[in-house]
Amino acid sequence: MAENVMDFTDDNFEGEVLKADQPVLVDFWAPWCGPCKMLTPIIEELAADYDGRVRVGKVNTDENPQTASGHSISAIPTVMLFKGGEVVDRFVGVTPKDKFAASLDTHLS
Repeated sequence: MAENVMDFTDDNFEGEVLKADQPVLVDFWAPWCGPCKMLTPIIEELAADYDGRVRVGKVNTDENPQTASGHSISAIPTVMLFKGGEVVDRFVGVTPKDKFAASLDTHLS
């Protein structure tokens, strides 16, 4: 995983995501998921592009079922944008980078 992409878990999700003081982009994924692997480079690019302004991380749904079920993850990849502890945007499936960027830009302004 890229150094500026965080690893969110059942144990740290509340503190790292829900109580974060900046927007947090969370990629819910699993190692066996082909589309999730396709999305990884986009997530890593976004982490680099928005470094210092947005936290970016991933939740392995196999290893962190509590967090996944608590956010109604029924299909992966699912990427959610949290701001102030609330979900402000949600993307299901492989999504182009420009759609993520447009959402991030909206919630940063």
